[in-house]
Amino acid sequence: MLPVPRRLPADEWAALSQEHAERADALTAGHRARRATGTRHPVEDFLYEYYSTRPVQLRRWHPGAGVALLPAAHGPTPHASWRWYATGDDGAVALDRVAFLADRGATVAFVARLLAATAARPAHTGCFGLHEWAMVYRDDEHRHPLPLRLGQAGTDAVVEAHPIRCSHFDAFRFFTPAAVGRNRLQPTRATQVDLEQPGCLHATMDLYKWASKLGPAVPGDLLLDCFVLAADGRELDMRASPYDLRDAGYAPVAIETPEGKAEYVAAQREFARRGAELRSRLLDVCVGLVGGAGRVAVLAHGSGSGLTTSGEPGA
Repeated sequence: MLPVPRRLPADEWAALSQEHAERADALTAGHRARRATGTRHPVEDFLYEYYSTRPVQLRRWHPGAGVALLPAAHGPTPHASWRWYATGDDGAVALDRVAFLADRGATVAFVARLLAATAARPAHTGCFGLHEWAMVYRDDEHRHPLPLRLGQAGTDAVVEAHPIRCSHFDAFRFFTPAAVGRNRLQPTRATQVDLEQPGCLHATMDLYKWASKLGPAVPGDLLLDCFVLAADGRELDMRASPYDLRDAGYAPVAIETPEGKAEYVAAQREFARRGAELRSRLLDVCVGLVGGAGRVAVLAHGSGSGLTTSGEPGA
């Protein structure tokens, strides 16, 4: 049985919506200013290119599934005209779970399965961000037009001196041909649920992607919390990369040294801790969409065949 929606008076949800828009604007101010002048940023642009959510989408507040917005005395509730929302006989507006799951049930199933499976595994630390080094290994053409801190030969030597154990497919797929065989794992899209683990910096950053894909079912504060974590993760990712970003104001995490390794592992553990909290909140969103039976399915089959929403296996 699904819980009775929590009902928010108009003054409360209007204030929450305004606070959310202001927070989103503050978080995206730099990007929007650079976009207006055509200026690029070597670290932050990733959040808007790899993760395709735009600033205007980030500032749109959603109460999340299970919350009804009571009508205002003057003017309509804006959510009433948005996709997947429905207006009740009393004028309250809430997410239409049935309509949302009819369109997005497979996405909810996959995200729930991935989050549950990842959360159930121990965090593996000590990869030292070598995925970024493997993306430039023995290759004259690089993804980013930035100088290599150790030069090409020095970068290649770091890769050759370290074991690589990257479990994240969306990082592994950018390895250079020469680096592919050096990875102890060979992740594919089909094995994503089987391999992702909570110590992976990219898996933690991707919580923002999953929050975006769950759309209006995710409360606005959770979406922005995931964005902040992704932004912080991206900064560490690039500071520990082979690129020289000192001119852009980023001190390197020199993972080729014992001190740099220790710094990276400490940061990685803190990201895993922060990610665990947000992963749990996102999983609650998924199982809340389908009720108690969905929670049982997720917990029982987090690394198996998937969450069932209407008798069909999730994909």
